[in-house]
Amino acid sequence: MPDGARDVPVNSSPAVAANAEGDEIEVLESTDVLPVAPEDQWKSLFDKYDPESSGFISTERFRDLLAAHGSELDPHKVEVLLALADSNADGKICYQDFVNLMSNKRSNSFRRAILQGGRQLKEAGALRDEVGLGLSQRLVRHVAYETLPREVDRKWYFDSYTCCPPPWLILAITVAEAAVFIYYGLLLDRWVLQVSSPSFLRSPLPYHPQLRAQAWRYISYAFMHAGIDHLGLNMAMQLLVGVPLEMVHGALRIGLIYVCGVLAGSLAVSITDMTAPVVGSSGGVYALVSAHLANVVMNWSGMKCQFKLFRMAMALVCMSVEFGRAVWLRFYPQAFPPCPNPSFVAHLGGVMVGLTLGVVVLQNYEQRLQEQSLFWIFFSVYFLFVLCAVFWNIFAYSLLDVRLPPTP
Repeated sequence: MPDGARDVPVNSSPAVAANAEGDEIEVLESTDVLPVAPEDQWKSLFDKYDPESSGFISTERFRDLLAAHGSELDPHKVEVLLALADSNADGKICYQDFVNLMSNKRSNSFRRAILQGGRQLKEAGALRDEVGLGLSQRLVRHVAYETLPREVDRKWYFDSYTCCPPPWLILAITVAEAAVFIYYGLLLDRWVLQVSSPSFLRSPLPYHPQLRAQAWRYISYAFMHAGIDHLGLNMAMQLLVGVPLEMVHGALRIGLIYVCGVLAGSLAVSITDMTAPVVGSSGGVYALVSAHLANVVMNWSGMKCQFKLFRMAMALVCMSVEFGRAVWLRFYPQAFPPCPNPSFVAHLGGVMVGLTLGVVVLQNYEQRLQEQSLFWIFFSVYFLFVLCAVFWNIFAYSLLDVRLPPTP
């Protein structure tokens, strides 16, 4: 222990008091000092190795700190801290970088260091080799290997995940879709090909070209489905893919991809299939699935999920079956002439969102979206698409003299 440790008051750090023996514990118990915040505790620990109060310590002293206190830290954090020490070319460790790691935060400088130091992590210390994990821990580890391509990120996620908040968004959307389907199943007395019921499009939820001025329909159509097969495939895909993605990336990012996919789907239909209505959550589901699959392909060597080739093939088969059903239904004999059946173009709009905006959102799970230049490029392109589609819906129908089906 360096000499600087003797200058720190006993009651200035709970860690010092907890590691001390004899009279020092009695001094802490005899005072009325409240426990200090964790960051103050780490600063006290860091200051013992930084007697000059420069805010930096050498990598040699940093290693001494880890050797002396490594048993008190999470082993994964120790490993990442060592990677940080190995990656710092200037031979110094900043206090703020140390705090960022201990408080599960990542600054830009720290993130760059981890990107370099992470390459030096030993595969022998992989997260998948750990034993004695509980059921919930094994689930979190499984999700980490399903969605993250780098071992350092998997360990970071495994250590910091608290299930607070839980993955509520995708579950809530799925429950809402199932509830709406059951409601209309009872109302229409039809569970297969609900779309063939004359009353189906009279709901306030589906997108219909005659009612395109009702802006909420560009989103609300996702809660209506053509039949139980349509609902079942969409629910299966969004639960199997969406819930793990939300556990890793959070509701904000996954919600962004999902809503952008849904909106792009209805707008794409309003441009390319101008006389058709739209129902189903396929735009949002396909945005999530295509973004995830593209992320797996781009990081193929780093992804350690089991049977990844087989599972990718099964995902593509399910998407193809669902898309093929939508194409068949579009050209099926019209349920209520002259209105055509719902369009399949929303699927393609969702795929385009997933392959562009979705890939960027999922690529660096710990990096803030506002710090990614590529995110702003794709988001600007998406915004321009939405803006052009709005003007198209306002002016193109009358200019092209499109003959729309009657209002349901």
